[in-house]
Amino acid sequence: MFESVELDHQISKEIYKQQAPQLRESLIAIQQKLIEHKPFPVIILIGGVDGAGKGETANLLNEWMDARHIDTHAFGAPTADEASKPPMWRFWQALPPKGEIGIFFGSWYTAPVIDKAYGKIKQPELDSKLHDIVRFERMLTDEGALIIKIWLHLSKEAQKARIKTLQKDPKTAWRVNEQDLKHLKMYDKFRGIADHMIKETSTANAPWFLVEGLDANYRNLTAGQYILESIKSHIAAHSKKSKKTTASGSVMPALPPIDGVRILDTLNLNQTLEDSVYKEQLEALQGQLNLLTRHPKFNQIGLVIAFEGVDAAGKGGSIRRITQAIDARKYKVIPIAAPNEQERAQPYLWRFWQHIPSKGRITIFDRSWYGRVLVERVEAFCSPQDWGRAYAEINDFEEQLAQSNVLLIKFWLQINQEEQLKRFEKRQEITYKNYKITQEDWRNRKKWDDYQQAACDMIERTSTEVAPWKLIEANDKNDARIKILRHICNLLEAKLNKL
Repeated sequence: MFESVELDHQISKEIYKQQAPQLRESLIAIQQKLIEHKPFPVIILIGGVDGAGKGETANLLNEWMDARHIDTHAFGAPTADEASKPPMWRFWQALPPKGEIGIFFGSWYTAPVIDKAYGKIKQPELDSKLHDIVRFERMLTDEGALIIKIWLHLSKEAQKARIKTLQKDPKTAWRVNEQDLKHLKMYDKFRGIADHMIKETSTANAPWFLVEGLDANYRNLTAGQYILESIKSHIAAHSKKSKKTTASGSVMPALPPIDGVRILDTLNLNQTLEDSVYKEQLEALQGQLNLLTRHPKFNQIGLVIAFEGVDAAGKGGSIRRITQAIDARKYKVIPIAAPNEQERAQPYLWRFWQHIPSKGRITIFDRSWYGRVLVERVEAFCSPQDWGRAYAEINDFEEQLAQSNVLLIKFWLQINQEEQLKRFEKRQEITYKNYKITQEDWRNRKKWDDYQQAACDMIERTSTEVAPWKLIEANDKNDARIKILRHICNLLEAKLNKL
């Protein structure tokens, strides 16, 4: 693979002085189009051999282009806070919004490659991590992002010569550290791993571009020209983007059951719980939940509780019964409404990644990432391709939480249409509850069957072993709240017992 970038490419100073200003002007011009129209974000990953000019390339891009609209991120070892979150969390925080450019050193590829080279992981685990990366990049590009992956290469002899040159000059000797010397000795091992990594992750939507880093002039012009052409072609493709379904975004509709009975139709909504029994059980379960969240082992996990359900099903009241039992310093409640301008400039899962809790902390979502396959589907706020692929993206997101010791508990609260009407009317009658009812609620009610079908499809496609749905019969608030608290306590206790 690397033979084509070990040809000792050279560009003379004269040619460089002639071509560099033209390239710089073109890069500035295309960047201004990005800034003005904000069609998509540009994510530039710069990887490669030590000494091949990764830092110099990033510095040059910041010099040639408007640095105010470029964020450069250098990722080293995770901080304590980052280490308490899923591995991809810190990269989600750094994603550029539409119209901006993000340059990544030490990207999501670094840890798997380093770990494999140092024998911390075996080949199957490396391949699993690379497969996860391919899915992550697929999600970003499906959301419209342009990912430019540049690998700067040096042959073994060229790397050795480069390091010697830097060491001889007192002005540059500081740039060579012990790790560089150690990695030079491991060159062959790193080369084999990099070869495998590039073959496995160079996809049609996010290909790797290999650049020889021996000659700075050649490297600068080649990398700059590739970035320019990539952005130009992506802008052209974006402007011609059609709404036609593609193979990667096709939607296989869920067929309704032959007998017409859907999973939500099987719930017994007539269950009730007397007030006296409710109060007794509420106190006991809240006490149990308090003790569980103060257990020493609780600091080893994060807890996410996501509430979805029919409008007026009692999500807010249920959440209050949970928070009454928990130290206010441990939790935060995130109500989810329509995305704001900042959130619309990012992939739809971005705003939920912002609230993933650290170990020993709790995030409660009042509605969640499932809006993509519920309200956005029913109201046609996104295309069928967008919500169709969201099921797999959500399952992948939740799998990442589980792998990072985040316990995810998902509730769907179900009431029937008659009970919903009663609650809507009560909200209109009682002054202090007026804020709970809007015209949107009445509009949604007219699409009851559409929302129920979307919910059933959601449950079918996203109730997984690591993140199953808990369906709550919620016509009776007492019964629903007790079931919710009991389920949380049971799952949390089981999780802590496994630690």
